[in-house]
Amino acid sequence: MLLSQESPLNGYQLMQGLEQRSDGRWRPSPGSVYPALAQLEDEGLIRATSREGEAGRAFELSDEGRAHLAEQEGRRAPWEAGAEDEGHPRGQLRHAVGGLIRAVMHVGQDGTPEQVEEALKILEDARRRLYHILAGDQ
Repeated sequence: MLLSQESPLNGYQLMQGLEQRSDGRWRPSPGSVYPALAQLEDEGLIRATSREGEAGRAFELSDEGRAHLAEQEGRRAPWEAGAEDEGHPRGQLRHAVGGLIRAVMHVGQDGTPEQVEEALKILEDARRRLYHILAGDQ
């Protein structure tokens, strides 16, 4: 869908575009974007193109890709707001998980060994408690 709005784009530009359009909620990694681009190219939905003066490959929709998107008309773009956004409990959960991941990364990078051990205990306890919620033994 992004390539139908701006084209051609390289993988990095696609990652940036998705992050910007989702207001930072969706930050695709190279490990997910480049295999997806390879698959779309294998399926004939996009094609690689080179742009004058730029290294690397950029991608644009093929005719088959445009036809496929036309069949999907009316579908919400994955970066658009929906029921999973921050105002909805599932969106709030996803937002909270993102904040938790950032905090864990900081402890892992900057924490003392004791702080890292304490963080591990907290995470293990949280995991157990979440499964208790699903099991109904809150």
